[in-house]
Amino acid sequence: MGILSRASYVIRSKLNAVLNRSEDPGETLDYSYEQLRDRLQNVKQGIADLTTQKKRLEIQQRRLEENVEKHNEQARAAVEQDRDDLARRALEKKKQKMTQIEELEGQITDLQQKQDQLVEKKDQLQQQIEQFRTRKETMKARYEAAEASARVSEAMTGAGDEMSEISRTIERAEERTEEMEARSAALDELQETGALENQFSDKSGLDRELEEMSQDTEVDTELETLKSEMGKSSEPAEEDIEADAVDAESDDVETPAVDESEVEAELEELKDEE
Repeated sequence: MGILSRASYVIRSKLNAVLNRSEDPGETLDYSYEQLRDRLQNVKQGIADLTTQKKRLEIQQRRLEENVEKHNEQARAAVEQDRDDLARRALEKKKQKMTQIEELEGQITDLQQKQDQLVEKKDQLQQQIEQFRTRKETMKARYEAAEASARVSEAMTGAGDEMSEISRTIERAEERTEEMEARSAALDELQETGALENQFSDKSGLDRELEEMSQDTEVDTELETLKSEMGKSSEPAEEDIEADAVDAESDDVETPAVDESEVEAELEELKDEE
């Protein structure tokens, strides 16, 4: 085998492999079925043409037979008139027509045999086509079922890979969610303890302590002022003590009574404000 022959063989092999992979059995079977139907149609057309030719020969045979009868009558009439020459000519034509009739009969018989053979082949071919059609539909159904099964298997294989990726994605999402929940809980705890506010404040710890002490001092001062106004000083002066003694001894001077309900109401307002 030469180089060109080997190269041609390799190319044909590659092309056949490509065609085999791209070939759809269903389409190939349908095409073969249509080819067989075309052959059957050609056989039927051949039978029709053959039958037409046979009918023409039969018509020609009937005309010749009519001529034979006509020449026979002409010969009888010529004999009655003592015209043997005319009778002889009529019989000669009769003989020619009979010879033609024999030839036509042979041709008609031959055509009839061919027609019978074609009809028999047509019936066989039609039966084969029906069998092929049944097998074709069965093979197409099997192929489609196998193709569907292959697609399902491929889908399941792809789904397995996708499910693995989905599982990893879910795991990563769970980890991120847990981290976010832990962070949120830590921020809530810092906010409750005040540490988060201290982190965002510009004041130092010493500034905040001094501010708290100043606030406490202001509250104490305001409380003492309030007590002084109400006569409730925590350290009463000696003058106030002596004045109270003098007031107690004197019957003429009446000390105004303090309304305890008003005091309690004021205290309640202070508690509400706190």
